[in-house]
Amino acid sequence: MTEKVNAQHILVEQEFEAQDLIKKLEEGTSFEKLAEDFSKCPSGKDGGNLGEFQKGQMVAPFENAAFGLEVNEISKPIKTQFGFHLIKRIG
Repeated sequence: MTEKVNAQHILVEQEFEAQDLIKKLEEGTSFEKLAEDFSKCPSGKDGGNLGEFQKGQMVAPFENAAFGLEVNEISKPIKTQFGFHLIKRIG
């Protein structure tokens, strides 16, 4: 069986923006609210939800980070060609 991950993410252009969002998360703002307000990805309107995906469907740095997280864990900023992502594994 192929391993799948269910994840949300927030995409921003600069690393300092991602660091600022981490501070907001630590202050109690929900990941979903931050995705809606700040994510450059169309998934932002759905709280950053990307649904389920398996290995090979996402760019390598993003995929490696998502598969390395525990459920409900949020990644440090991950750089891809699209910008900087915060990834939250939800399943």
